[in-house]
Amino acid sequence: MRLTPLILAAAILPLGACSTIQEAVKGPELAPVGYPAALAPMDQRVINRDMIQPATANSLWRTGARTFFIDQRAAKVGDILTVEINIDDNAKTTNSTSSSRTSGMTAGVPHLLGLESSLGKILPGGFDPANAVSTNSKTSNDGAGAVNRAEKISLTIAAVVSAVLPNGNLVIQGTQEVRTNTEVRQLTVAGIVRPEDITSANTIKHTQIAEARISYGGRGDISRVQKTPAGQSLIEKFSPF
Repeated sequence: MRLTPLILAAAILPLGACSTIQEAVKGPELAPVGYPAALAPMDQRVINRDMIQPATANSLWRTGARTFFIDQRAAKVGDILTVEINIDDNAKTTNSTSSSRTSGMTAGVPHLLGLESSLGKILPGGFDPANAVSTNSKTSNDGAGAVNRAEKISLTIAAVVSAVLPNGNLVIQGTQEVRTNTEVRQLTVAGIVRPEDITSANTIKHTQIAEARISYGGRGDISRVQKTPAGQSLIEKFSPF
């Protein structure tokens, strides 16, 4: 009898896909950025220092460097731009449904080839051919739901251009981590931006990022205590009750 929980767990685990189990254990993952065509790998391209040409003699400039008269906004792979994240969203939804239904049906066989008088001898007493069948039903349903959500995030992060699409749009991504004692706070942003939306100060708002993926969370002692245990998450995920 003590093996029953283990047998139940073994029977429940195959019910979900590997991704579902991973989500229950580690939490939900962000979807890949899509254009929707397949994009280049999101790995950052690193420029070798040997490829950077030194400044020429008696000059502040090096070959291929930008000048004062060239746009200094991010435009190429490896360029950096600043993303301003100011999320202040509020959502409130209330739903209420109510339905009811009452139905009834009566059927009889007052004439059945002259045999209606003989049915009383076969069927139990009190049989009335005019009311041979009688049914009634009544159903009702009441439901109510409400959602009240508020989110506010104000952060700034530097992102790197990881790819340039054929139409000139830029794929950006950036990660910022801050460690305090045993807690790490991580901010991640990724998406697609238009060069025209980048300001002269080389900044862009999060509302101007297409396919935006913004994640703000952490890991460490505090996050581990606040997180639901993996075993409990699996039980709640697959429990039919």
